[in-house]
Amino acid sequence: SLCPLVCKWTYSPEKGWDDSFWKVIGLEDLVADKYEKIGNQVLSPGASVGNGLTPEAAKDLGLAEGTAVAASLIDAHAGGLGVIGADVKGYNLPCENQPVTSRLAVICGTSSCHMGISDAPIFVPGVWGPYYSAMVPGFWLNEGGQSATGKLIDHVVRGHVAFPELQAKAAASAQNIYAYLNSHLDLIKKSLPVGFLTVDLHVWPDFHGNRSPLADLTLKGMVVGLTLYQGLDELALIYLATIQAIALGTRHILETLQSAGHHISTLFLCGGLSKNPLFVQMHADITGKPVVLSKEVESVLVGAAILGACASGDFASVQAAMERMGKIGKIVQPDHRDKRFYDKKYEVFLKLAEHQREYKAIMQGV
Repeated sequence: SLCPLVCKWTYSPEKGWDDSFWKVIGLEDLVADKYEKIGNQVLSPGASVGNGLTPEAAKDLGLAEGTAVAASLIDAHAGGLGVIGADVKGYNLPCENQPVTSRLAVICGTSSCHMGISDAPIFVPGVWGPYYSAMVPGFWLNEGGQSATGKLIDHVVRGHVAFPELQAKAAASAQNIYAYLNSHLDLIKKSLPVGFLTVDLHVWPDFHGNRSPLADLTLKGMVVGLTLYQGLDELALIYLATIQAIALGTRHILETLQSAGHHISTLFLCGGLSKNPLFVQMHADITGKPVVLSKEVESVLVGAAILGACASGDFASVQAAMERMGKIGKIVQPDHRDKRFYDKKYEVFLKLAEHQREYKAIMQGV
């Protein structure tokens, strides 16, 4: 498939492999016989592979022999394909009368990927790509990312001393721990919006290095504003601050994409974290963009189905299939009344990275 070859294997859609690269790194044997060892037939995502399922595969899967098989996508890219092309007519979204390039797909699970497409190649500092036809055929892809998002939230919550209390109370109320934390935040917020609870608590979320837009694997996580209190309230607050930090990281990636030439007006979220209403609302409030959630929660599977529908001939193009098969489920609008607060939070957020680098420079002098 063209997608992994372009994104991970240095393949150029226009020129193919660069023989000199493989020779320099000591893998010149791969070049022999026109790259026979690693495969030399490259197909675009959604193209039909061979004659479909072989008799053996059809028998093992319980499907019909010859059932169409599509050239694949990387999982996150399939998720992006499953949401980014949905028909938005009648939803009063800013992207309704704009090209599909005005949309950013955010696939958020254990880690997160930010998929932006463009008609022409855009080189964005600290963001992977541009890759031609790596997700949507005919478009260039830029791929930002956060190395740990769902994993970070789990790490912060499960490592807190109040986690056993959280588990017990969530079980007693027949809720999962994150639904319980969200409801607990509503209890302690008083008259202020929930987000304002972290006015004195700030997190830099790169506990596993920064993938985008700083591209610095040496960066570490930071928490500023801790106290001696260790109860359930404090666990809820650090949980909230961590979610906000992830959303602030998305804003950082978004602003970097836009500074380089992307024009993005709407976010399309999918993946496990998109099931958390607080996570989604924070992304809307902090970026100032409406967030679209897919009707089908498992958007990666929708993307795979789109490819299959193209391979079977049900659609003439991937673009036609993703517009028909991607369905909008819910739209979450930003609360612009909180803009000033999150602008200040973002200012602190950027300072955290700046200060960490200053500390590192000081200690390098030892």
